[in-house]
Amino acid sequence: MAAHQSDHHHKVSITKTTSVHPKPVPPQTQHTHLLNLSNLDRKCPMLMYLILFYRPTPQNTLPVGSVFNSLKVSLEGVLSVWYPAAGRLALNPTNQKLDLMCNNAGAVLVEAVTQVKISDLGDLSKYKKFYENLVYRPVFSGDFSKMPLVVAQVTMFGCGGYAVGIGISHSLVDGPATFDFLSTWASAASGRVAGGVELLRPVHERGRLLVGQSQIQVHLNRSDVSHGTRVVAFEHLHQMIEQAVATQSVDSHRMLGGCKFSGMGSTNQKEDYVLLTFSVTSAMIDSLKKRVICGRHVNACSSFEVLAAHLWKARTKALGLKKERNICLQFSVDTRNKMTPSLPKGFSGNAYVLTSVICTAARLEETTLEALVEMIREAKGLITNDYVRAYLEALEAPQRALPPLRELTIVSDWTRMPFHAIDFGHGHAAYASPLETPLPQVAYFMQSPNEEGAIDVRIGLHPENVQAFSHYFLTSS
Repeated sequence: MAAHQSDHHHKVSITKTTSVHPKPVPPQTQHTHLLNLSNLDRKCPMLMYLILFYRPTPQNTLPVGSVFNSLKVSLEGVLSVWYPAAGRLALNPTNQKLDLMCNNAGAVLVEAVTQVKISDLGDLSKYKKFYENLVYRPVFSGDFSKMPLVVAQVTMFGCGGYAVGIGISHSLVDGPATFDFLSTWASAASGRVAGGVELLRPVHERGRLLVGQSQIQVHLNRSDVSHGTRVVAFEHLHQMIEQAVATQSVDSHRMLGGCKFSGMGSTNQKEDYVLLTFSVTSAMIDSLKKRVICGRHVNACSSFEVLAAHLWKARTKALGLKKERNICLQFSVDTRNKMTPSLPKGFSGNAYVLTSVICTAARLEETTLEALVEMIREAKGLITNDYVRAYLEALEAPQRALPPLRELTIVSDWTRMPFHAIDFGHGHAAYASPLETPLPQVAYFMQSPNEEGAIDVRIGLHPENVQAFSHYFLTSS
């Protein structure tokens, strides 16, 4: 392992790397325990990274090593309850699918130092290549059994502040479960619970989200299941692929064999995206909402609904998509409270499914914000037990890479997860910055730490589209 990581101007030196194991050893893992994953868990078995920045305060003069030691001891205890986080992914020999081996192999915790001051980084919401030095990236050799599911790097800055760069496997948790895990860890480190955060004991078994071939047949034979349940996310994605195939002369038989959401929009060559953060003020959100509620049919709407509609219009305009092209908005919906009965409180696996809206670029341009919000609401209303079950079954199909889909806009809502409020003992984070995801063009909606009701939007754009998108998106009229 290299002794340091650096960009062109700054250096971050790693001073310590250690494996962290559960203490005490949880009874569930005294003998290796296999946790069956759902098809939602298997979509994207990659580490997703988030960096929490903590500024120095006059009261805090933290010696190097104190934060690291505190996080290590507290993580040991948390892993006793969140024991799958100390495990490893493994291919199930019976079906060759990824499952999770709860074997106490451990998480990885790294300590690093830099002479850079947090103030040198300027606006923390703006992504910088230097951020890549603040996370630990284990090399993946192709053997999942060697890859930790949780890694964290504590970097002490020259000013006395620090950053915690965290990578968590998307096969282990989704966004809400990640927030629950980090909140529990922070509470153990600080000895207090952040205001408004309910610490729940995690439920790791995937339960009703497990769908095997035999289970599928049982479900299909039940009288309460609609055989005609449409999974619009897949239907619309196939339409997008067919459109791309017709334009690019791609082998349709190869492309249409399955929908690989983890590879959506990817190509054999890495595309050139710029990661940008747009701060949408509460005043602008209120202005957008007024345009909607002044209509005849909508009495109120959520910030997510109106901002997703506005972003879809802005991105489509900025990309200059031809008016006759079909365009699609897809967004994730948490099924925890959409299923009947609801998933158990503290459910720690992936519980999000995609839903979808489709129309031509010409229709989108002439459709009012009010009508778009209604379309988004209708798409959200499709999420039922039958939809989730059909979605899980559809993921049984072979997963293949997809062509670039410029006409596809994807939104992920993080606004219910205040990551900046994670407190490891020295107050809230100044900012919580996600790093590039497997789909950099996805728009993430995040709570602003600076203004109540404001939303920060992180999105990847091609450089030639940045100016146009900025104009259309930051104009609410």
